[in-house]
Amino acid sequence: MAKVTTTDHWVWHTSTVPANKDEEVELFVRERNGTPPGQKRKPVLMLHGRSIPVLPGFDLRYKTYSWAGALAQAGYDVFLMDLQGSGLSARPKMGDPHNVNPGQQNLLTPRPPGFTPGEPLNYPYQLNNSYSDRDELHTVVKFIRKLCEVDKVAFIGWSAAAFWMGPYAVKNPDKVESLFLLAPIFPAKGTSDPPASLPTPGFPTNLSTKQGLDQGWAGEVHCDGQREEGIVGVVWDALLKSDPVGSVWGSIDGLSRYRSFARWGWNATTAAQGGVLGGSVPVLLVYGEHDKQANTKPPSPNPELNFSVPALYNSVAGDHKLMVKLDCAGHSVPWEIQHGNVHELSKHWLKHLKVDGKTHGVFDMDLDGNLSPVS
Repeated sequence: MAKVTTTDHWVWHTSTVPANKDEEVELFVRERNGTPPGQKRKPVLMLHGRSIPVLPGFDLRYKTYSWAGALAQAGYDVFLMDLQGSGLSARPKMGDPHNVNPGQQNLLTPRPPGFTPGEPLNYPYQLNNSYSDRDELHTVVKFIRKLCEVDKVAFIGWSAAAFWMGPYAVKNPDKVESLFLLAPIFPAKGTSDPPASLPTPGFPTNLSTKQGLDQGWAGEVHCDGQREEGIVGVVWDALLKSDPVGSVWGSIDGLSRYRSFARWGWNATTAAQGGVLGGSVPVLLVYGEHDKQANTKPPSPNPELNFSVPALYNSVAGDHKLMVKLDCAGHSVPWEIQHGNVHELSKHWLKHLKVDGKTHGVFDMDLDGNLSPVS
């Protein structure tokens, strides 16, 4: 087992978020380096989704749940980044409670000082967008490539991370070693075009509660032991540690803030572009059988909200593509019983770029980690 060193970096970036455009901001990047002495670094970049910052998602310091820790102990140099508006990176406009989603301002009880519900938003726009998120991803990739003295970085993303990692890999295959997407959000018929103007109307800040986390997660728990007793509290405590402002808002349990963003350019056309995905960038897609977020059930009539992991697999034009469906798992699989099998699967993928000895195909994985091909 490798000795792991942990370093928190603050990576300077010239913001392209409309709310703080052209300002120099700090992007939070944690490094968990398990590179054996005398060996070349093998960097892996892990990126969060919509509402869960990177540390609670990938580096939960509880029992065996830290995915980043498992990869580092296997000899990888693991980097975890928060985009602006998430976790410990800059959160422009989000410190003002007036900019909270008006439909959630009732959660701000007791009221933060100087706040009165129902007042107009001080910044009536969504915060981030596909341009700004990919710019930040590019800055961190550049930082990692220079630090590790490598040409390419392996990508691991959860949920909405697919919106940024997928198109980035398509446009930068010379910088991306491989793509592992867990529960990727993919609207096959989503728009390719940005909105007519940016920023788009809306609000920058959403709120989540401990009860909401529990109930939303419970809706995808259908197996005995799928999530262990007490894990909701562990995850919630980790969320609050990544949000020192939201953690003191609202009730005794605190609140977790997450950003709103405008997104485009991730669809069947993008996934097939140039034959990059599944070609020079091998792709592994993994999702839980009970995941109702990555696979919209029932299908939505709105193409922007109709998500499907199998549709992404079918859209990838290259042949080096694999898909694994996990038994007894939902969208929150990093905190569920299957988490250890996902860790092992990712180690095997990063080393061999294969699943069960194959570079193409669809598989099921049981609770013991056994794989069976789907005919």
